[in-house]
Amino acid sequence: MLNRICVVMVNTTHSGNIGAAARAMKNMGLSRLLLVDPIASIDEEAIQRSSRAEDILHNAEIHPTLESAIAGCGLVVGTSARSRSVPWPLMTPRQCGERVAQAAAAGNDIALVFGRESRGLTNEELHLCNAHVHIPTDESFSSLNVAQAIQVMAYEMRIALTQDESSGAGQRWGVDWDYPMATHDQLNGMLQHMEQTLVEIGFLDPNTPKQLMTRVRRLFQRAAPDRMEINILRGMLAAIQRRTDASESDEKGDKA
Repeated sequence: MLNRICVVMVNTTHSGNIGAAARAMKNMGLSRLLLVDPIASIDEEAIQRSSRAEDILHNAEIHPTLESAIAGCGLVVGTSARSRSVPWPLMTPRQCGERVAQAAAAGNDIALVFGRESRGLTNEELHLCNAHVHIPTDESFSSLNVAQAIQVMAYEMRIALTQDESSGAGQRWGVDWDYPMATHDQLNGMLQHMEQTLVEIGFLDPNTPKQLMTRVRRLFQRAAPDRMEINILRGMLAAIQRRTDASESDEKGDKA
């Protein structure tokens, strides 16, 4: 199940960090590396720092945006070193491992997202994540190199998933869920559909949206709806839009 996990690095500046990240991943059995709009290239320094994990570098995917990188993932976790104005579900690396093990067992792909060396992930990028994870370092010296952070997270993923496999948890009676979690792309499509509907019915003023859709996004990402639930929600929104369109047509007919 470790092959369900993608390590996503955003705007990485130093090629050595990409190589060191590949080494950390291979140590723990992870193989899927996604680079989002990288500043650094996979050069000789990256290959040397990978210490014989160059296969991960050669197979790395390059994406123009974070959204395209995580589009097919059911669970997206962003690493964050600071609190946010709008609180988001926050986990420790160990709690993240438990959540990832559950998601992987249900057939979902998972993205672990790591930000820039200088300033991490932006608020907008963190809002695309279902949850955030914070590595509890010593307060007097809390800065972690991105490859170190990837090593910590990769270790916790390996412990959580290999223990789950060896314990026979997958043989228990019943099923965890009847449908896979919605992917980021599917959830995003539903949220765009909802925003459009809320504007049409007059609930959301697009000129003064405040943080309404940010909080709605947080609600649904925390709930982690499955694909059938997303389809149901979109069906409900489509029905509301049809009823609104019909009402508007009737009003125009009466005025005519």
